[in-house]
Amino acid sequence: VDEVTELISRETGKPVSDAKLEASLAVTHLGWAARNAGEIMRTSHRSPGLVMANMSATVERSPLGVIGVIGPWNYPIFTPMGSIAYSLAAGNTVVFKPSEFTPGVGMWLAQTFSEVAPFEHIFTCITGLGETGKALCESGVDKLAFTGSTKTAKIVAATCATTMTPVVLECGGKDPVIVAADADIKRAVDATIWSAMSNAGQTCIGAERVYVHESVADAFIAGMVEAAKNIHPGAPGVGNYGPATMPKQLDIIESHIKDAIARGGTPVFGGADSVKKPYVEPVILVDVPEDSTAVREETFGPTIVINRVNSMDEAIQLSNASRYGLGASIWSKRQGKRIASQLKCGMVAINSVISFAAIASVPFGGVKDSGYGRIHGPEGILEFTYPRTVVRARFQLPIAFTSFKRTAGNDKLIVFLTKTLKGRLG
Repeated sequence: VDEVTELISRETGKPVSDAKLEASLAVTHLGWAARNAGEIMRTSHRSPGLVMANMSATVERSPLGVIGVIGPWNYPIFTPMGSIAYSLAAGNTVVFKPSEFTPGVGMWLAQTFSEVAPFEHIFTCITGLGETGKALCESGVDKLAFTGSTKTAKIVAATCATTMTPVVLECGGKDPVIVAADADIKRAVDATIWSAMSNAGQTCIGAERVYVHESVADAFIAGMVEAAKNIHPGAPGVGNYGPATMPKQLDIIESHIKDAIARGGTPVFGGADSVKKPYVEPVILVDVPEDSTAVREETFGPTIVINRVNSMDEAIQLSNASRYGLGASIWSKRQGKRIASQLKCGMVAINSVISFAAIASVPFGGVKDSGYGRIHGPEGILEFTYPRTVVRARFQLPIAFTSFKRTAGNDKLIVFLTKTLKGRLG
């Protein structure tokens, strides 16, 4: 773990402590997948139904074959491991293309795996720019798992469609935090500021917008501002988080801040001048119009928008208005489950943030422009398999339903059995 965390820190600029957490979580998922894949893929027996009572029916799960994985740069070992570990555990081989910003981590992962499990070509790593990823999409792999922006995901999906290659897409998010009137404000502040600012805000499931009940809004905002005073970017060992890994993201972050302010939003901490390349100081924006880019589009920086609402129904409506649907966080002592059941997203954490990503037994993924398919959990194992139905005649019926010798009397019997079955169901 120490070896790879140093490498992650060097390639991404994130603090070593964050890299250690990332690597530890990756190991957790790898272990869970290895321990549970066999049970999840066990052949299941199904009821053949009344008409086909002479048959036994089973469903087998088989690995797809070769899985292509295109990983991101923000979490270069944890995120792709959600596809790699579960694919391998299901019996597939994997070809991994890491981000061009973190090729060293990808090569380290492949080399380390070959030392632990020296099976030829079970897990290989290829490096390069976008053309390498395109070649992987067109290579004829049996499935491709991609993590990255929605824009790139659409290109990946279109490319894979030409060869009917199925895909798993884990894309961007604009994750909301909902703070109810009965929330523990101190805990909500501590978790939300970390979710928004850690890893320089470069977390697909990080907090980007907050909908806080008006009765506790002032206290929440004051707490966020106070917390932000103690958070600063810097080199590993110096700052609480590192630089923006992709230089072009700095312009997007700055434009979102400026647009929010121009449309009437209030910067209560930081502002457009917080962008000091390659770093971005924490930025907190309040009362930002819902049609601003800071609310609608993924910022992917250490910024957070906080808007007041007069009810949880309004918070739910605004949360669901986004074209994204990855994750969400809810802070409430009594209303968490009710609110969660109405959110259009793939994952929800109640009185915590992004905790679902650390639990290996639950699926990870989104809806809408946040992608489709799932990694992690039993669903993550099954995602990289296909079902094979096998039925067997245990004995022959006196009447052959599947024969040209079937008589009118046989047909009447079929109708009778069908009506009988329907009656039982009704």
